[in-house]
Amino acid sequence: MVKIKSAEEIELMRESALIVSKTLGMLASEIKPGVNALYLDKLAETFIRDHGASPGFLGMYDFPNTLNMSPNAQVVHGIPNGEPLKDGDIISVDCGALKNGFYGDHAYTFEVGEVAPEVKQLLKVTKESLYIGIREFKVGNRVGDVGFAIQNYCESHGYGVVRELVGHGLGKKLHESPEMPNYGKRGRGKKFVEGMTVAIEPMINMGTKNIRQLKDGWTILTADGKPSAHFEHNVAIVNGKPELLSTFQYIYDALGIVSDEELEFRQAKLQS
Repeated sequence: MVKIKSAEEIELMRESALIVSKTLGMLASEIKPGVNALYLDKLAETFIRDHGASPGFLGMYDFPNTLNMSPNAQVVHGIPNGEPLKDGDIISVDCGALKNGFYGDHAYTFEVGEVAPEVKQLLKVTKESLYIGIREFKVGNRVGDVGFAIQNYCESHGYGVVRELVGHGLGKKLHESPEMPNYGKRGRGKKFVEGMTVAIEPMINMGTKNIRQLKDGWTILTADGKPSAHFEHNVAIVNGKPELLSTFQYIYDALGIVSDEELEFRQAKLQS
C-alpha cells in the first residue's frame, strides 16, 4: 500500500535527502585516480553521522558498508573495496541516510579523470532520462508513464534499460510501494496522487539490458561487460507537481559544473 506523506513529513524527508546530497557533494572532491572505494566509504559514514543521521544502507539486508559503489560494468549494489580507481573509470555512488525516522536515498555516477566520449554520452543520456521521468511524476499520471518516458528516451539512443532493478517508494522504509520501473507502457500501473514520495533511478547500460550477479550476492554487472550508468533522485508530489527533495547541486559546486536542470522541479528554495 502506498503511504501518503503530509507536508510536514515531506519536509523531514527533504532533510534526510539533503544529508545524502551533501555527502555526495563531499565525495565529489575526493573521487579521483588512485583513491579507493573503502576510503570513500569511511568518509561518507563519518560525514553522515556528523550530520546527525545514520547510514541508511549499513546493515540493511546485511549489507556491509555505507555506500553502494559500482564502477564501470557494475550496475548497482557494488561493495566498496581497496582497489584504486583508475583514470577513465566511472563509478556509481548510491548513498542512504536515516534521520527523524525517514530515509534519503539517491545516487550519482561520477567520472574519474578523463573518460571516453562514448561513456560521457551514456552518462549524459542517463541523467537526462532521470529528469524526463521525473517530469511524468505528477497527479493523474501513472507508474507506466514514468517508465515509458525513461525507456523510450534511452532506447532511442541505443542503450539497454535494466528490467530486474527498479526505483521505489520511499519514506519510513527504504523500499516502499510503488515499484518504479524504468520501462513500461503509458497509462498503466498505480495512479499518482498528492503526497506520494518515490526514488526514481534509471539504470542504463551501454550495451545489452541483461545483467548478472556476482557470487558475493550483491554486485550486479552488465552481461556483456560494457559500462552502466545510474542516477537517482528523491521526489514528492507537491501541489500536483514533482518536487525534488534531493539535489546534485552540491556535486556541481564541488566540480565547478553550472546547471539549471533542477529548477523546474523545485518549488521550495534549496537551502545552502
